[in-house]
Amino acid sequence: MPKWIFVTGGVLSGLGKGLVSASVSKLLQQRELEITPIKCDGYLNVDPGTMNPHEHGEVFVLEDGTEVDMDFGHYERFLGIKTAGKQNLTSGKVFKQVIEKEREGEYLGKTVQMVPHVTNRMKKLMREAGEEKNSDINIVEIGGTVGDLENQVFLEAVRQLRSELPEEDTYLIHTTLVPYLDTVGEQKTKPTQHSVKELQSLGLEPDMIVGRSQNELDQDVQEKIALFCDVEEKEVISDPDLDYIYQLPLELDKQNVDKLIAEKMGLPERKNGMKDWKARTENLEKDTVSSIAICGKYTDIDDSYASVEEALKHAGAEIGGQVNIEYIDTENFNEESLQGHDGVIIPGGFGSRGVEGKIDAIQYCRENNIPLLGLCYGLQLMTIEFARNVLGIENAVSEEFAESEDQELVVAEMPGQKNIEEMGGTMRLGSYTANITGQVSKIYGSDTATERHRHRYELNPEYHEKLEANGLKISGTMQNGKLAEYIELPENNFFIGTQAHPEFTSTFQKPNPLYLAFLKSTV
Repeated sequence: MPKWIFVTGGVLSGLGKGLVSASVSKLLQQRELEITPIKCDGYLNVDPGTMNPHEHGEVFVLEDGTEVDMDFGHYERFLGIKTAGKQNLTSGKVFKQVIEKEREGEYLGKTVQMVPHVTNRMKKLMREAGEEKNSDINIVEIGGTVGDLENQVFLEAVRQLRSELPEEDTYLIHTTLVPYLDTVGEQKTKPTQHSVKELQSLGLEPDMIVGRSQNELDQDVQEKIALFCDVEEKEVISDPDLDYIYQLPLELDKQNVDKLIAEKMGLPERKNGMKDWKARTENLEKDTVSSIAICGKYTDIDDSYASVEEALKHAGAEIGGQVNIEYIDTENFNEESLQGHDGVIIPGGFGSRGVEGKIDAIQYCRENNIPLLGLCYGLQLMTIEFARNVLGIENAVSEEFAESEDQELVVAEMPGQKNIEEMGGTMRLGSYTANITGQVSKIYGSDTATERHRHRYELNPEYHEKLEANGLKISGTMQNGKLAEYIELPENNFFIGTQAHPEFTSTFQKPNPLYLAFLKSTV
């Protein structure tokens, strides 16, 4: 039977519960335990796939094609594992299953209620997620804030699980805010006290409290939180602002977090250290090795391109230095904005907004031999730019933003995507393997590459031959060459586009090969 760690949050959202979950998991992983992260979100969407990045940040795509919360990116990047769709629960997903079961007659004669029917379903799904991974520890993050209406059913399911299991088999970490008030010159504990009281009113007692604050918690603040929240002082943990998220496991390690958990839960001794992890975090604080411009349209939201940014940091940690990243809004693009940058990334996206600015940026990079990496939509726009300015097809567009029938669809909707009525979970999603050649093959050290996808449109096969005849090499394909997965311009230092999202497979201790090669080309 696996053991369970639950991570809740109080006061406000965005405190970093996912990072706490990932960091605790990383420390416990050093005890050679199989860790299964599980995320529970209270929203009624079945998954975040149809959400705008302004609503919920980046959508992370799993190997099995499930679109999930960006916290799964933290889990995979920290732990070096592959998670599955079963590990992501939303109220929408659970309610949908319960209603389907009711229609099938599973609850005949019963009034279907939040308790026990919905909570039983939640517990069953959590257990199944751990069983599928043969888990030693299931670490369950409850999204949102204690006191929110939408996550109360999940918290009730947690209460029931803690009641059903032996005391030493569960552990609850509550992450909360400890603000610093300039007016009085001290850290304030009252928000934490109220948050814990709210948690206790739901029948849940924290075993550990993680206090988010600008600086480390003062000792008298830790003493006060311990006194009023019924935990030991050593179980009040500082979570200060850090330069890099990868420093958090080391910060928690200094405070013996995994040791405290292991003592209560009867876990085996720690077998491995964090030497490699520490060395990589130290590399991130060395001199800047490169300056990269990310040209997109969601530049006002930090989390929109989170995986792209983290993949660059992984490569920087491998090479041995910082990566300076600047976001450029392509709705107001001019060539001067690329001055001083060593490389450019055109990230994935949807729709017509900012497209012409991206195409102008691609042209500038191609003509000036500036390293360029195009991701998903980026590959498509690289092809359109080449068709317009090299092949002379001035009206080359993507079917996604075509405005008239006389435009040439260099990028077109995939046949399997036509006439789809539902939007959620209907794109080309998940891992696919491409046959690769050229520079791409050298980068991966193989004649195949497996990466994750999230798109509806592809490079139109009718243009493959003409593009290659004019110098744009299609260096990765699928379905007997029908689908272009990678393109490259061999004459340039680095001009590569991929229909995939290689950032989704990059981890802190194993950078993605394409990102690593791109960054090396800019140094």
